[in-house]
Amino acid sequence: MSNPGMRRAAIGLTALAVTAFGAVTTTPDQADAGPKPVAVKLLALNDFHGNLEPPSGSSGSIAGQPAGGAEHLATQLAELRRHAKKQNTITVAAGDLIGASPLLSAAFHDEPTIEALSLAGLDYASVGNHEFDEGADELLRIQNGGCHPVDGCVDGTPYEGAGFQYLSANAFKTATGQPLLAPYAIHKVQGVKVGFIGMTLEGTPRIVSQQGVAGLTFADEAQTANRYARELRRQGVETIVVLLHEGGTQDATGGINDCKGISGPIVDIANRMDPSIDVVVSGHTHQAYNCDIAGKLVTSASSFGRLVTDIDLSIDRRTGDVISAKAENVVVTRDLPKDPAQTALINRYKTVLGPVAGREVGQTTEEIKKTQETLFGTTLGESPLGNVIADAQLAATDDEQGAVAAFMNPGGVRADVDAGPVTYEEAFTVQPFGNNLVTLDLTGAQLYCMLEQQFVTGRTLYPSSTVRYVVDPAGTTGTVADACTGTRVVRGSLTLGGVAVTADATYRVTVNNFLSGGGDGFTVLTGGTNAVTGMIDLDAFVAYLTAESPVSAPALDRIRTTAEVPTA
Repeated sequence: MSNPGMRRAAIGLTALAVTAFGAVTTTPDQADAGPKPVAVKLLALNDFHGNLEPPSGSSGSIAGQPAGGAEHLATQLAELRRHAKKQNTITVAAGDLIGASPLLSAAFHDEPTIEALSLAGLDYASVGNHEFDEGADELLRIQNGGCHPVDGCVDGTPYEGAGFQYLSANAFKTATGQPLLAPYAIHKVQGVKVGFIGMTLEGTPRIVSQQGVAGLTFADEAQTANRYARELRRQGVETIVVLLHEGGTQDATGGINDCKGISGPIVDIANRMDPSIDVVVSGHTHQAYNCDIAGKLVTSASSFGRLVTDIDLSIDRRTGDVISAKAENVVVTRDLPKDPAQTALINRYKTVLGPVAGREVGQTTEEIKKTQETLFGTTLGESPLGNVIADAQLAATDDEQGAVAAFMNPGGVRADVDAGPVTYEEAFTVQPFGNNLVTLDLTGAQLYCMLEQQFVTGRTLYPSSTVRYVVDPAGTTGTVADACTGTRVVRGSLTLGGVAVTADATYRVTVNNFLSGGGDGFTVLTGGTNAVTGMIDLDAFVAYLTAESPVSAPALDRIRTTAEVPTA
């Protein structure tokens, strides 16, 4: 592969113990009296997840418009740069550029995505949790280049590394206490210094496999940002931007440039950040918003390259302070011309990938969505596609391992399935992680505890068709330390194959290896016994689509509330 060339500025590699300076402020009147301010444009994206081609289904549009695709994204970025001085434009990202990617990128360990974003002019990116999917060593290879240690140079050409700098301020090597990657960068624009601090969410170890974060420690986001903000100011940097892979959610009525009822971790983090931090480019929640939180501009550009956040900063030339900051989320519409360099890249990898991507593996009678229903309040319940996947995992292990139930984690269902023929590539996009199925013994008490942990973690597992249980919205939620004390799940309501589960009986249950390792906070599963590792989850899904074709969306009746099924 070709390397578009590194556009690296001064990269901070170590932290200094320094004292925070007093903030320097500049009024607009003072700025008018002096030299003309420097106009800096930031173009931001997040959660691209290897979507080189426009995503399908409901994920392929935003704000009522079909959107996304690297060919259109590159053109949109170029057009936005043309509206400003190119040398005054910095392109940034807030993590999860790779991982959970469609086949076209994932088959080549996401090298195509890194090459595409480098060609598109990306300068700096924070790491996200999915950058750790294949571990720290693989992330370093993605940054620095070199062929994959097992698969080699899959496309037959050397991999030269990223043409942009990944930043990772709060992921430390446990053995040395040093950051895994550069924690920050300093970029000069017309003599003015702009500092960028990159971070992932502190909770990354809870949502990534243990192999992915082995040897790493993750620190608090706000504390880390404040630490490096002090160091940047020590170096004369007064304009500070945090690229943070953590986010929030606004009310459903909010548009892509609104900030209605913003909630989630980003609110607390921004409130705890030092006032010297001017802008927070966020991500992770796949939401779009444009907010002012604690005097900071806080943005997010949804996901999959469907939006670009266009941020305009006016910076005092003398003090380096931000005079004003504004942002707009711009839709990457598909009527934009296709960038020819991106088209060539996509076609090259499609040729190498060959016919396997287009092989039909089954049919559906209708679109089957990954969207979760609302169980009660803000608690989400079943998903049509999630239930299909749970059914597929049970079908792959019932006769083989004696499983009587299967449960699927919601974060592992990545895309909708369109009506009609389903190709291998489409199935891969739904299940891209390559997790193994694990069938293990759980007691009835452990099963109830697992279901109670759903309400502590905020993640509802998708159950197979053999599972039925009732949830009490008025029940109590357990604690992180002891979720089993919760009373959300009505005792006696859990049945497997129509038979009530009893606390001391043992049941064979299938999950994926991410869950069996305690992923997403389902720690009770680590206590399962007689575990047997089975096939890859994608293979089970493909086999089910083939065997049960045509597949329809199942009814969402496996989890019900006491309002639907009154207790005796």
